[in-house]
Amino acid sequence: MLSVKNLTKSFQSPSGTVKALDGISLDVDTGQFVSIIGKSGSGKSTLLSMLGALDIPTSGKIEVDDQDIAKLSSSKQTAYRAHKIGFVFQQYNLIPNLTALENVMLALEFGGIKSSARRQRASQLLNDVGIDAAEQARRPSRLSGGQQQRVSIARALANNPSIILADEPTGNLDSETGQKIFDLLHNLSRIKNTTIIAVTHDLDIAGKTDRTFRLKDGKLSTI
Repeated sequence: MLSVKNLTKSFQSPSGTVKALDGISLDVDTGQFVSIIGKSGSGKSTLLSMLGALDIPTSGKIEVDDQDIAKLSSSKQTAYRAHKIGFVFQQYNLIPNLTALENVMLALEFGGIKSSARRQRASQLLNDVGIDAAEQARRPSRLSGGQQQRVSIARALANNPSIILADEPTGNLDSETGQKIFDLLHNLSRIKNTTIIAVTHDLDIAGKTDRTFRLKDGKLSTI
């Protein structure tokens, strides 16, 4: 379970203090698919960074399985990101000079998986998200946007994370491909009991998740 309590994040700007997150509280059960909508600059990406231990809050708590991740040491936060969290980005963030298979294998290496097991597991993960053997041998530039996003999802699943954080996962895709990516994420939450938190501008997709929230001026509300 993920529990956020009175979370704030403040930045200093020339005009004074800016609260990117202002007293956010949120509980997400294991296996839930949650979407967060909001305009650019509303704090969505900042919130994902907090949940993924890429940044620390100004105040408040983020507890995952009753552990306050903001209080973890640097090495333990790295381990948390490697084993508990899977990231899916709008821009895919694949390494361009590696094949699809090698991109997923690299994530497995970071996760401490033995070299002898990486190729087989990476290939199976890619098959699971609909990337066949021929596509696995291609570099990202030779894959469509939808295929690249599928590879990024396989990479996010490499180390069996309990939580996937998705930042505009369908933002660069046409509506039909975006729906397929959404369906893939939805199935993950059902079949693998993976908790998924996605920020999106797509109201059609947001309305089909288990719970939907709106983030505006750093404050979170239920829709």
